[in-house]
Amino acid sequence: MRRSTFRITTLAGAVAVCLWVQSAAAQKPIGTGGEQPNRREADGQTQGAGDPFSRFLFPPELIMQHQSEIGLTDAQRTTITTAMQQAQGKFIEAQFKLSGEGEKLARLLQGVLIDEAQAVEQVDRILSLEREVKRAQVGLLVRLKNALTPAQQAKLAQLRQSRE
Repeated sequence: MRRSTFRITTLAGAVAVCLWVQSAAAQKPIGTGGEQPNRREADGQTQGAGDPFSRFLFPPELIMQHQSEIGLTDAQRTTITTAMQQAQGKFIEAQFKLSGEGEKLARLLQGVLIDEAQAVEQVDRILSLEREVKRAQVGLLVRLKNALTPAQQAKLAQLRQSRE
């Protein structure tokens, strides 16, 4: 009885992880057009209940939307565009990997009996890829902020605040 209860609990947890992984794999990277729930994507705001650091950073959409208002220079525009292009390549590659690893986990979980070690190992692969994506996202947002002058940052913060 105890063993079957453990299997059911393990299976329920594994299914929850699988669903979570599939939804994570379907999400676009933060700050690159695919904001998570509780975010206002249309007007470039990124403050959401789940992201306490968004108030310190500026998503590309917000910068592009207000480039003339903040006086973005051609050199800054080039720097930001290059950073976004480099990051987008990483995001696309990681999304393909995440999707593939999510499919592998789903296949592992379909069996009547699941090899727990394999399932946990697969989850570790997925979590590692998600970490890479988040790291690339934060790196991009930091590069974007660093490309802006303090006055431009203050103006963007003010523009974002006025839309809330």
